[in-house]
Amino acid sequence: MTCNPQITEGWHGQLNLVYADRHNSTQLIYNHHQAPLKVQRPFYPEGEKVCHSIILHTAGGIVGGDRLSSKIHLQPDAQAVITTAAASKIYRSNGLPATQTINLKIDTGACLEWLPQETILFNDGIYRQDLRVELATGASFLGWEITRFGRTARGEKFYSGEWRSHTEIWQHNIPLWIDRQWLPGNQDVFHSPHGLSGKPIVGTFVWVGDVVSAEIVETARNLWNGEGETGVTLLTHGFLCRYRGDSTSEVRNWFMAVWQMLRISVWKRSNCIPRVWQV
Repeated sequence: MTCNPQITEGWHGQLNLVYADRHNSTQLIYNHHQAPLKVQRPFYPEGEKVCHSIILHTAGGIVGGDRLSSKIHLQPDAQAVITTAAASKIYRSNGLPATQTINLKIDTGACLEWLPQETILFNDGIYRQDLRVELATGASFLGWEITRFGRTARGEKFYSGEWRSHTEIWQHNIPLWIDRQWLPGNQDVFHSPHGLSGKPIVGTFVWVGDVVSAEIVETARNLWNGEGETGVTLLTHGFLCRYRGDSTSEVRNWFMAVWQMLRISVWKRSNCIPRVWQV
């Protein structure tokens, strides 16, 4: 009797995408994928200049032993909005960690709006995500990460497991922003004011690419209208928003408002919400 390697080793999914500007139209010129990762056919709800893409995880959830790897390259002047089809679910671990590595390369004049839907980390889940952005001069990156610890609708709390999130943004071998977070799953950390403070949801929003005015930072603060804890910090080449609270819709609405504000005031674009969010 032979063992199923999928059960013992997990998925080793890969995604490799390249976007290029062709006569003022951003096109997906290279698409290589390995299950369970896949990308839908690009679409253009706001014209040919900005390409919208939706990443699918066809297995429905991530388990211990899964290793996912994505490489996305925006060539000069390419403009892309990338999101996911649904929330990412990190199931209870079988003793092995689940990992996801994302490498983003953004060339001169290109802009990537990286907007995955939330990650739900089940109690006893072990998960690590590494995201690295290589940013050329004149390029910009906007991205967010929203994580829910435990299936709170069932009363579940993240009392066992581990979460690591490492994000690095570099430009010409110079670090612009490095953020390393580690959360062990236990009751003390969950309720500690230096941990989750009893709040199951955290969020990070970052924009890097140019000097930001004090007015934009103040506007981002004023767009907040909720009950969770928030902060907005000026970076050397952008700014950062943080959230800790109880509501996914609350943090998502705030992040969307800040994102749309940047689209209008900085990029001179209109509001355009990905259609998959409206399903």
